[in-house]
Amino acid sequence: MSEQDKKVQDEELQQDVELAAEDVEVIGDEGDIEWNDEDDAQESKIAQLEAALLSSEAKIKEQQESVLRAKAEVENMRRRTEQEIDKARKYALNKFSEELLPVVDNLERAIEAADKESEVLKPIVEGIELTHKTFADVLAKFGVNVINPEGETFNPELHQAMSIQESPDHEANSVMFVMQKGYELNGRVLRPAMVMVAK
Repeated sequence: MSEQDKKVQDEELQQDVELAAEDVEVIGDEGDIEWNDEDDAQESKIAQLEAALLSSEAKIKEQQESVLRAKAEVENMRRRTEQEIDKARKYALNKFSEELLPVVDNLERAIEAADKESEVLKPIVEGIELTHKTFADVLAKFGVNVINPEGETFNPELHQAMSIQESPDHEANSVMFVMQKGYELNGRVLRPAMVMVAK
């Protein structure tokens, strides 16, 4: 083989090596690009997953708060209902009791007006007194109590002043005389006592 042929062969070999090197670089570059694309895709997926996780955590927190609010609301409703039921039990007899008070007043007036010395009226008066006592006991059994403030200090929440008079025998602002007894049902005034107050 001539030197010239060797030279041509060397040049062709050099060109082949250079071409092969270029091919390797191009493949390497494409590999880098593919690898960078995969990296970007993974980072994008991670970012999406992190965003979804944060969103889910926020929803969970919001739902937990919503459940707590709902629990508190139910508890408040239960407590209010219990209070209303308790009030309904305590004061269910309110109107009925108010209607019975004039009957008690009339029995007391009959006892006061009766001639207790009369032998003819004695059994009737005893019957009225017994009826009055039974009536008062039944009212007390259901929480209706008498307000009879004679001699006590005047209390506008429990007493209604019908008149004010000067009296040396009574302290100022004290009840001298009860014109009509008052009544309360479980601590709530059904009817205030009508009284005369000392100056």
